[in-house]
Amino acid sequence: MTDRGSDEGSGLQDGADLAGEPDGYGRLWTPHRMVYLGGQDKPSDAGPSACPFCRAAASDDDAESLVVHRGGSCYVVLNLYPYNSGHLMVLPYRHVADYTDLTDAEVADLAALTRTAMRVLRGVMAPQGFNLGMNQGAVAGAGIAAHLHQHVVPRWAGDSNFLPIVGRTKAMPELLGDTRERLVAAWPTGSAAPAGPTAPTGTDA
Repeated sequence: MTDRGSDEGSGLQDGADLAGEPDGYGRLWTPHRMVYLGGQDKPSDAGPSACPFCRAAASDDDAESLVVHRGGSCYVVLNLYPYNSGHLMVLPYRHVADYTDLTDAEVADLAALTRTAMRVLRGVMAPQGFNLGMNQGAVAGAGIAAHLHQHVVPRWAGDSNFLPIVGRTKAMPELLGDTRERLVAAWPTGSAAPAGPTAPTGTDA
């Protein structure tokens, strides 16, 4: 699967006569990623009615929608397609795409909930580190680009391997529902929140 300065694994029979100079870099060819890049099976996010994040926010069944906590203007939900166990997303109730379009209240709530999410994950799952961040726009890698969301991904030494590449499978040691129950139980009770969105689901602030 890797290419150490050659065309091995690239799908080419003989690259000797093709353009390009060897640069000493190894390359991992992952053609299955074209499914993602091409948008196959990607949920629609064109508007609040089609957006899975808006539906989760409006749901009256937090367990079914994997919502972990509801804040004043943002909420926390488990990723249905996690990179690791405990992979959370923090996002506004409003269907808004760009970070610069958030209100001051949403920015503050997003930051506070991200910090609490890290603390809860540390207490429940004892990760050794985190990946935090958001992809702004489809070209930057956002799967649901129209509804901003920040990833909180717990990390452990050795949690990356070749199974997702070779077998197109990610091994998850715990069911999402069980993970949610543990995180909900550990979430600080002092940060109780409204039962549902307090901001409109449209794009206007």
